Amino acid sequence: MRWAETYIVQPDGPDAGEPWRFTREQQRFLLWLYAIDDEGRWLYSTAALRRAKGWGKTPLLAALAIIEFIGPARFSHFDKNGMPVGKRVPLPLIQIAATSIDQTQNTRDMVRGMLAESPAEEHYGIEIGKGLIQFRDGRPGRIEPVTASSRGLEGARPTFVIADEVHHWVESNQGIHVWEVLDRNVRKTSGAGSRLVETTNAYNPAEQSIAQRTHEAALAGTASLLYDCVEAVGYVDLKDPDAVMAALTEAYGDSHWVDLHGLLVAIQDPRTSEAVAARFYLNQIRETADTWIERAVWDGLAEEDDPLLPREQIALGFDGSVRNDATALVASRLRDGKLFLLGLWEDDSRPGWEVDAIAVDARVHEAFKRFRVEWMWFADPYYWQTTVNAWALEYGDKIVFEFATNRDRPMAEPRDRRGLTGTTPSAAATAWTRTSSPRCYPGLPLASAAGASRLRLAMQRSDRAPRRPDLDT
Repeated sequence: MRWAETYIVQPDGPDAGEPWRFTREQQRFLLWLYAIDDEGRWLYSTAALRRAKGWGKTPLLAALAIIEFIGPARFSHFDKNGMPVGKRVPLPLIQIAATSIDQTQNTRDMVRGMLAESPAEEHYGIEIGKGLIQFRDGRPGRIEPVTASSRGLEGARPTFVIADEVHHWVESNQGIHVWEVLDRNVRKTSGAGSRLVETTNAYNPAEQSIAQRTHEAALAGTASLLYDCVEAVGYVDLKDPDAVMAALTEAYGDSHWVDLHGLLVAIQDPRTSEAVAARFYLNQIRETADTWIERAVWDGLAEEDDPLLPREQIALGFDGSVRNDATALVASRLRDGKLFLLGLWEDDSRPGWEVDAIAVDARVHEAFKRFRVEWMWFADPYYWQTTVNAWALEYGDKIVFEFATNRDRPMAEPRDRRGLTGTTPSAAATAWTRTSSPRCYPGLPLASAAGASRLRLAMQRSDRAPRRPDLDT
């Protein structure tokens, strides 16, 4: 920290050009990040910093990149007083990683601002380019941006990796792939001190991002993972100015440059959703408004009692795809509305992956064989038109029919019939499950192995043919 505050300058604001200064919270994170044991080995091989938007994550990352590039960032030895002595990284390769090159821009600009006209620029002979930061005399070592499309991403030997805003790193933008490659690259040289550090805002648990994976790993007690997070604790009434100001003060700590009053105004603006306010300003994990039902509510509806038995009346819901998406077959038991996942086919990230249409077709026929299927409502029919027509020919077009989910009217009419118009998604789900059953079963991914076994056993015990629907029943 003393080295950084000697060689790095403040890049912007009223103190631009002055020596860089860490806040107390930033110092605390650095002390833990660079903590070592009695043998000089890192206590933490990877780290994540979760803070509210504007707290100062990006400047801290930029300072870390410079420290790892030219600072005393590795353990050398203990001096005669037993204090650790640092040394420079022999062949520094610092990668600023993101899912797109534009996403790395803020951190790269901050690094350039901290080095431009700083004592380090001349003392270490640094060439500050728009893309790369390297040594003028051609010595090996650089700070570079990398993305999923970067040549040589697989197999590189970075000494330090910065993964910024990993709440945006999801399957659909190759964020999961990028993180996994970078993690493998760092672990190859972890013996020399190479590490990966993430920063993030509070994530949306419906997106299954890298930020969520890391948080869940921390909650599971993963060894050598430093997870540093400060959030507003407990429920905050966003209409209560005093409560919001207290929560903001808690979340932002000693980030003295943040205009808390301005954030209060933004939070209470009706155009700011509760989810956005909670995630980005209070650092609380929250799902966005486009989620049908909150994950916590959905998880609370799960139960494994009363499994689906052979010959029970069911309706089938099918959401089909071909590639880059999942395909699912769900049964709703008619006597209570309880849901059972009968089949799920998900993208496994292999090149050219497609849904196994033969396996899907077999699972549908198996459902008709094992249970009394009264209706099959079909979503996304455009990719499965031929298969749907075959099912309708075999089981009757009064049982198998299309139900396109991308049109408002077909989706709105069932809600109107159930009296759910105007309710929130979570309230609608609760009303629906209470109408049919006190609980709703989310299916195999959230069920225990015992529950899955009971379902498989039930499907194996019956081979009676399906019957025509009894509409009164």
